[in-house]
Amino acid sequence: MDKNIIKETMLSLEGVALQSAREKYFDYIADARLDRSEPIENDEQAQAEIASDLSEALDDTLHDHTDKLDKLREIDFGPKSTVTEGALVRLSGRYFVIAISTGKFTCDGREVMGISTSAPIFEAIEGARAGETVEFNGRKLVIEAVA
Repeated sequence: MDKNIIKETMLSLEGVALQSAREKYFDYIADARLDRSEPIENDEQAQAEIASDLSEALDDTLHDHTDKLDKLREIDFGPKSTVTEGALVRLSGRYFVIAISTGKFTCDGREVMGISTSAPIFEAIEGARAGETVEFNGRKLVIEAVA
């Protein structure tokens, strides 16, 4: 599996997520503005406050997606012989890329999931080589491949 394609796929998916979050953010910002040229009713004020709170939460989401895009651009996706950032790992028949956390996505016809270096499973597999067995949550897992 070509890790450059994986990286580009992850960048694309994260970019789409950022754009979606940005659109939702601007929608909520617009809803949070009150028309001050007319009398403001209590329910309008309450809805504006709720929209304002949601826009603040979405602002955090925007920063999260931006941080993930920056992180993806920085990671060296070159060949790896041990489980480290930028590695593609086959673990118990599943593919994981050590970069940022993601949901499952398809790349080169295979299902892949991104995990970050702060994920608990990364701590268990960090530094392992293909063929080694690691333990995670009381289960033994075989590192089948590292690229």
